[in-house]
Amino acid sequence: MNLPNKLTLLRVLLIPFFIVFMLVDVFGEADKYIALAIFAVASITDMLDGKIARKYNLVTNFGKFMDPMADKLLVCSAMICMIDDRLQSWIVIVIISRELIISGFRTVAADNGVVIAASWWGKWKTTSQMIMIILLILDLDFAWYGVVEYIFIYLALILTLVSLVDYLVKNRSVLSDGVSSKK
Repeated sequence: MNLPNKLTLLRVLLIPFFIVFMLVDVFGEADKYIALAIFAVASITDMLDGKIARKYNLVTNFGKFMDPMADKLLVCSAMICMIDDRLQSWIVIVIISRELIISGFRTVAADNGVVIAASWWGKWKTTSQMIMIILLILDLDFAWYGVVEYIFIYLALILTLVSLVDYLVKNRSVLSDGVSSKK
């Protein structure tokens, strides 16, 4: 197993630890900072694994499958842990629904021999979601902080929807081609 794949696997393995520190009172107030550190490390592995894989030509089928899956597991787990008055359940449902739609869309494309690469909208979406999660975990007590949190919540939501439309419009032939080629 090469280094990018190990980083992806590390990201997946960090998720249960992140969840424990988000949901269980282990060390009191320190729990959120431990969860934040775990989330930050996991997020950095997301950036590193792809860069290393492309730079050193270490792209594998495992990485193509698990890297986006690890991202989705990390971000979705974090958002589910933080559903409250600030991060409402309907927003989390919209974001998770987008992830499921795109995963299904990529599966149909792969069945037709088409690889759908990550778009810049998708990358910005993931980045905004990760920043949003970090801000929500920190939950600093400043008068303006709540406004910043809401800006990132709605920025992540908007980028989620824009990236969904972008993927579907750019690759709409995948669905029509997939249906007609099976007849």
